Amino acid sequence: MNNEALKEFILQRVPEAEISQGAQFLQAVVLSEKAHSLLSELKSNPQTSFDYLFCLTGVDWPQHMEVIYHLKSTTHNHMVVIKSKINTREYPQTDTVSDIWRTAEFHEREVFDLYGIVFKNHPDLRRLLLTDDWVGYPMRKDYVDKVNMIEY
Repeated sequence: MNNEALKEFILQRVPEAEISQGAQFLQAVVLSEKAHSLLSELKSNPQTSFDYLFCLTGVDWPQHMEVIYHLKSTTHNHMVVIKSKINTREYPQTDTVSDIWRTAEFHEREVFDLYGIVFKNHPDLRRLLLTDDWVGYPMRKDYVDKVNMIEY
């Protein structure tokens, strides 16, 4: 499936998705409420068969947060990036995709640990890199680091 067909596939399922062609991958921005069902369809539909989640990360923007999913179909050899937009910074949360791709379990724990994004229905959501008594989320722009003194 080429990028134009992937674009149409996504827009049929999430008409309000913002689609763009990045330097490497077709990219789609969807609201976090729509992300799980779209991602599930992208994996299970024989036309797309995105069976490989090769990167999952978080991004902290001034007005919102995102979870970014890089997907590949090892069957069809096509790739896509889905950006799940979370419209709140106060208590950011979205559905886990560990029920779709098992490898997401550790990726989501890392994003939770560093950005504070909660993945609803995650089987074991706890800190991965930092100690349990760590306060705050060091990759967030509002995190105060008295040692390194990086300001945004």
